[in-house]
Amino acid sequence: MGFSKKTIKDIDLRGKRVLLRADYNVPLNKAGEITTDYRIKKSVATIKYLLDHGCSVIICSHLGRPDGKVDKTYSLSPVVHRLSKLLGMHIFFSDNCVGPEAQAAAEQLQTGQVLVLENLRFHTEEEANDEDFAKSLSGLADVFVQDAFGVVHRAHASTDAITNYIPSVAGLLLANEVETINDVMADPKRPLMTIIGGAKISDKIAILKRFIDVADFVAVGGAMANTFLLAENIKIGKSLAEKEEVPLAREIIALARAKSKKTNFIFYLPQDGVAAKGMTKTSPTRVVDWDSHVFADVENYPKKVPREDTRIAADEMILDIGPFSGAFIAGGMQLASTVIWNGAMGVTEISGLQGPVGPFSHGTELIVEAMQGQFGHKPFTVLGGGDTVGYIEDRGLTDSFDHVSTGGGASMELMSGKKLPGVEALMNK
Repeated sequence: MGFSKKTIKDIDLRGKRVLLRADYNVPLNKAGEITTDYRIKKSVATIKYLLDHGCSVIICSHLGRPDGKVDKTYSLSPVVHRLSKLLGMHIFFSDNCVGPEAQAAAEQLQTGQVLVLENLRFHTEEEANDEDFAKSLSGLADVFVQDAFGVVHRAHASTDAITNYIPSVAGLLLANEVETINDVMADPKRPLMTIIGGAKISDKIAILKRFIDVADFVAVGGAMANTFLLAENIKIGKSLAEKEEVPLAREIIALARAKSKKTNFIFYLPQDGVAAKGMTKTSPTRVVDWDSHVFADVENYPKKVPREDTRIAADEMILDIGPFSGAFIAGGMQLASTVIWNGAMGVTEISGLQGPVGPFSHGTELIVEAMQGQFGHKPFTVLGGGDTVGYIEDRGLTDSFDHVSTGGGASMELMSGKKLPGVEALMNK
């Protein structure tokens, strides 16, 4: 499909002062140190291109949710230090993103130099898409470059209103994100397999329906699968679920089954799960197979299978897909040419006692291994969604996949077929 908006490659940049909107909303530990710098690294190509083409570069971004107040917990100063190391140069820093201090810092900036502005969200006007705030930002530069894919699904001052006051084009990261996702949705190499996880079905209605429409295999996992299991009359104990969305789950299942009658299509719900009474690294776990009872048969043979071995108890939670479900999804991947993954299969935030894989992360890890080609076949892989990418970043595996998106909500909305305000506002080619 290509990318229909102008990028930094389509305009004359020589001698221009450029305002670059980056997404430096990176995770910090309690000491204020950056734990993963994937988003910062992904911005470097655009920055280097601008510097190589005779620009001075002013970077604006947000970090966290300071709710419009100055909170140094969310200062971008740690980002400045990391970016300085990645670029191998001194980075100037302004304690504000608008006002006399920011204006003076921008005017003093020389060709080939980089200035980072303090957190945009220290001002309520940013998320309010305030015109005056956007005009103040635009006054810092000659050209605006949007490269923050993670926020372009929001109409904020630095994604939408600013384009009313200054020539606005896309950076290399943004163009690549949009083009890759649009292409893989419009004309993927088939068979196309999609794996959808996460917590809420209500957050992913549009993407589920789109995938049922365009994919050949849709697998559902994570807490979201629990709502589907309820719709299939499977008891889930005290597992997280959206009981009010059971009718919606039944509607989606009906859509999927209708498609499977017309063509070769698989809509897969977990057949087993990892159950526990608590959600800690020391909570005892067990596999419950509510479908074929294979695990229960093997574990109990030659004795008869106790009823509780095939049921989630009232005081238990499903915290991961089981090994049978993980193996089925990984097996299906061996026949897929393209795999899109959005959402973890279980609770991945809890670390393990014996290694990096937590007690409820085995299903997610099995998906990772299959996507890496560890079982023989490696498809073209696209990852999106905050928890998915976060897990991959924590494991240091971002280079193992063909495309790891820097935007969770933005990638989901783009895959769903929605327009992104921060992209639509840019100049057309």
